[in-house]
Amino acid sequence: MYLKKNKTRNGRIHLAIVDTYYDKSRGHSRTKTIQSIGYLDELEKQYDDPIQFFTERAEKLNAEKKELKAPVIMEFKYSDTLQPDITYTKNYGYSVLSKIYHELSIDKFLKNRQRHSKEAFCANAIMKMLVFSRLLYPASKKKSYEGRSRFFESDDYSLDDVYRCLSLLCKHKDNLQVWINDKIKGSYGRDSSLVYYDVTNYYFEIDEQDDLRKKGVCKEHRPNPIIQMGLFIDNNGLPITYQLFPGNTNDCLTYRPNLKRIKTQYGLGKVIVVADKGMTTGDNIWYTLSAGDGYVFSMSVRGADKDLKDYVLNDEGYEWLGEEYKRKSRRYPRTIQVTTTSGKKFKKTVNEKQVIFYSKKYAKRAKADRAAALAKAQDLIEHPGKYTRATSYGAASYIKNIDFDKDTGEILNAGKALSLDEKKLKDEEALDGYYVIVTSEMEETDDRIIDIYRGLWRIEESFRVTKSDLEARPVFVSTNEHIEAHFLTCFVSLVLARILELKMDHKYSITKMLESLRRADCSYAQQNYYLFNYCDDILTDIGSKFNLDFTRRIRSLGEIKKLLSETKK
Repeated sequence: MYLKKNKTRNGRIHLAIVDTYYDKSRGHSRTKTIQSIGYLDELEKQYDDPIQFFTERAEKLNAEKKELKAPVIMEFKYSDTLQPDITYTKNYGYSVLSKIYHELSIDKFLKNRQRHSKEAFCANAIMKMLVFSRLLYPASKKKSYEGRSRFFESDDYSLDDVYRCLSLLCKHKDNLQVWINDKIKGSYGRDSSLVYYDVTNYYFEIDEQDDLRKKGVCKEHRPNPIIQMGLFIDNNGLPITYQLFPGNTNDCLTYRPNLKRIKTQYGLGKVIVVADKGMTTGDNIWYTLSAGDGYVFSMSVRGADKDLKDYVLNDEGYEWLGEEYKRKSRRYPRTIQVTTTSGKKFKKTVNEKQVIFYSKKYAKRAKADRAAALAKAQDLIEHPGKYTRATSYGAASYIKNIDFDKDTGEILNAGKALSLDEKKLKDEEALDGYYVIVTSEMEETDDRIIDIYRGLWRIEESFRVTKSDLEARPVFVSTNEHIEAHFLTCFVSLVLARILELKMDHKYSITKMLESLRRADCSYAQQNYYLFNYCDDILTDIGSKFNLDFTRRIRSLGEIKKLLSETKK
């Protein structure tokens, strides 16, 4: 490489650093521009001697190029031993996560919040450790801290600092979510034309309840105290915000405070909220419409009134699309019950569109699911002493006159004759495969409404990711502040994973990408050189997208640190 001085037609001199290479296809040497610098007369205003300055830069680039091509010679003795307390294997895959983390300027947010505080620890360093560990090596805070040396990051903090930092993160959790939302808007765009909402819960390995961890309806049918989490995501599947609620909070009661919050804090304008039947209450519908927003909610067919059930089961009006699927719709003035702030209830009429669809596949699935529940119900009838309220889940609803002790959960009438509820069984079988969607969007086509509702899989998958890939539960912290901070780190981790998925055009699942990034490690050899151990097609594609090379076999520590520093810009 050398500094090329090119004189233009107007007499000005343009500087560029160029390199020569042999073009096999043309059979002669060619040059390529490495860096276009600018015009000499303008550069003289910035540099005392631009020619000398950029000549030295070219020489430096040549030295770096030569170093990369030079062989690295290492000598190993059979008697060589491992040094204690040294981590020989480190991860490099987190470089991708670091790039997204810094694109969101989370480091800037935390540093600003600590600027005038007295904490000795660096919240940003701890946050990165917790988030990268959650994504690649999910574990408790203690185990994450103990495994921090697998990253090429400074770790000048103690385990006590980690727990102190959790309190700080809790303090700023709401503002950080708003900050991340603003950065996503700026960098990726926020498609909030449709907003999806759902609730899940997370269990704790404890028996005693407190003001947050309460016993409630656990999604995983465990008897442990739980907390509820309400989550909003946008139409691209990117998380917007979350909120925690006590474990005994009904799903439907989490909707209104969350919707109010995103409307005031996130500036989303008019939204159409998509949610499952757990949110379909008169209060939620009335609140949504009163705020000037719209809704696409599912409704329980089995819990519907006689008029709607009759309409669903009436074959008139259905359009079959193939042999497996049919649908129909109607505009209907439905009466809902609304609760005032004083607790008084009154009736309101809302004009909505009701879309009914039937799937033979779903009907077969419902029948298969019920078969397992009925087998369990039959065993319960024959051996009631084996079961409690918790263990009889899914079967007790098919048994007449069954009753449970409210404290112990034991069957109170185990000594009496129990029998199947044949009428309920018959009624349910008739409704197998039918689904009802109610919506304020009267002008949308039936197929569009169904497609919108099916988008809920994105939020269901987000919950799956947090519970499986991120292992957000069981939760190993106990104070409310630390619990809030734990789920904040899980939320940030989910955001990074979803952005990675989006930037890769959904080519790979989050599970597969995290697995590849986890395996992208390297081992210390000698003389500050690291040997890289793994590469696959996923890493190659990710590297191409993020300008990171995962195919190199060997790198120096200095080069690795330089590359990692580039991810922070």
